[in-house]
Amino acid sequence: MSVASDSPVHSSSSDDLAAFLETELDSDSDSSSESFPIEEEPEDDAEVSNHRLKRRKLDHLETVDEDEIEEVASVKFSQEISEASSSKLPCQHPGTFGNMCIVCGQRVEEEETGISFTYIHKGIKFHEDEVTRMRDIDMKMLQSQRKLCLVLDLDHTLLNSTVLRDLRPEEEYLKSLTHSLQDVSGGDLFMLEFMHMMTKLRPFVHSFLKEASKMFVLYIYTMGDRPYARQMAKLLDPKGEYFGERIISRDDGTVRHQKSLDVVLGQEKAVLILDDTENAWPSHKDNLIVIERYHFFASSCKQFDHIFQSLSQLKSDESEPDGALATVLKVLKQTHSLFFEDGGEDLSGRDVRSLLKQVRKDILKGCKVVFSRVFPTKSQAEDHPLWRVAKGLGATCATEVDESVTHVVAMDVGTEKVRWAIREKKFVVHRGWIDAANYLWKKQPEENFGLEQLKKQGAEEKSDDVPLEK
Repeated sequence: MSVASDSPVHSSSSDDLAAFLETELDSDSDSSSESFPIEEEPEDDAEVSNHRLKRRKLDHLETVDEDEIEEVASVKFSQEISEASSSKLPCQHPGTFGNMCIVCGQRVEEEETGISFTYIHKGIKFHEDEVTRMRDIDMKMLQSQRKLCLVLDLDHTLLNSTVLRDLRPEEEYLKSLTHSLQDVSGGDLFMLEFMHMMTKLRPFVHSFLKEASKMFVLYIYTMGDRPYARQMAKLLDPKGEYFGERIISRDDGTVRHQKSLDVVLGQEKAVLILDDTENAWPSHKDNLIVIERYHFFASSCKQFDHIFQSLSQLKSDESEPDGALATVLKVLKQTHSLFFEDGGEDLSGRDVRSLLKQVRKDILKGCKVVFSRVFPTKSQAEDHPLWRVAKGLGATCATEVDESVTHVVAMDVGTEKVRWAIREKKFVVHRGWIDAANYLWKKQPEENFGLEQLKKQGAEEKSDDVPLEK
């Protein structure tokens, strides 16, 4: 068996790869024996000999630790490997299991073993060239299925968790509202006492996953540890129909404190990411859809130094039809439609990164924005992040007012530009109007972001500061 040539590997089914590896590694092996049974093989059939030799080595890999693997590779099979591969080109070692090549069985040096895919199968690594090859195969399969890849964060994106000891007194009522872990399909609030945690699923998450799975192969990627990631997956996907083995935790990443697509078996041009933290993806921001954080528990607000009350304290929740996940689903559908529009077979020139920018530019299309006392005096307005965000949303940004201006963004009613906007009946909003459009992926009603609302919000936050944070 050669994974390099025979495996059904593709990113749309890394769980299929896991099952394939389990089958290949377990088939024909004798679990009660510590020796490799040697079958008699025709000496004149090098191909059959080589195939059976590779299979016997893989059959026994899972029952052998690394020291035994080295002994097996150097003693038991050194002569057979040499004889069986004498008619072959040198093996390129596309992947390893326990530092043994999964094709030829030779010991491979640690620095040559490639990228680890432990979430697919413990101990499996693939060389970068093999990963590229698998991604190419994946791209063809995805196109035939009219699917892309979607990588989903957990915390503050699909759900919110808290340690039980961090529950506030005003949140104690939640303990009587939790659902049974025996049947999680109809619930959204769970007490995980064995983990000393409580978890709340974001409204609309079940519908979101069901609809997204029709267009995307779904991955979980969290900075939580593996046990946490798998337990959350059970709450979100109790039947295992959405994620399979595509559950990536911080234990599976290649860069500490960061997330990267190098462990996702999908071409970057076909992968979208949904996460609440932009800085978690320093190398893949163009693939990223940043979603508004879900702060259900008070501890979540405290974690991010927010002084407003959490949803649980307010005994409220996000709207299912109008919440963040429902909005993002529309963005996903739009991007997916653009990628596959015209229905042609050659989609090699399509890239979700450019299409996502195209979708974003429709949000504030037709708006011309002037900023008033929002940026530091000595700074270049064009270099400010808020200016760049507004442009990315499709707005035209300017430094001076004229008749074509539609919005003045300010933090104070006393500026000359604000007085001009009021006189000319233009919209006057605070910067939150742009921030909300950025995170909610749609243009927001201007009346909700007037400067009078900003002053009212500031007064409320100041009055709420002490009881919430102390």
